[in-house]
Amino acid sequence: MPAPDDLVCLGAIAGAWGVQGAVRLKSFCADPAAIAGYGPLLTEDGRSFGVTLLKPLAGAFAARLTGIASREAAEALKGTRLHTRRGNLPPLVEDEFYHADLIGLEVVDTGGAVLGRVRAVADHGAGDILEIARPGAAELLLPFTREAVPTVDLAAGRIVADPPPGLVGDVDG
Repeated sequence: MPAPDDLVCLGAIAGAWGVQGAVRLKSFCADPAAIAGYGPLLTEDGRSFGVTLLKPLAGAFAARLTGIASREAAEALKGTRLHTRRGNLPPLVEDEFYHADLIGLEVVDTGGAVLGRVRAVADHGAGDILEIARPGAAELLLPFTREAVPTVDLAAGRIVADPPPGLVGDVDG
């Protein structure tokens, strides 16, 4: 099994689909159908599955996984996250980032005050949102735009944010 930092999560199994062992597969790829092109996908416990997409569903795909032949086996995989090795991913252009690389980064404002750490990256249809966990304060939802996030420094492990006025509020006191 590769080291956890060598793996990038591409999707998750949302449950069984049909009665012949297919699964409902949620893809986290920019092009959702690309999930089937990364070769066998790996689970966190070391299992490997080839993926064949059967048909698009609302927010997911019906898919066949190698070695899964019954509804019971498919249902047992519900919640399983599927990964690929980082080296299998296409290179990024400047100012593009994999969500996995942003999670855990410290977030500071333009004055250097710590706002928190990126807990997750979500996309609810209008663009990516950084979910920032803040000790002793409510979670901060920050649009992942050049205006709100002028600097992402992966080498330093931090993001410099310039939140819209009124968004942070109680952090400064």
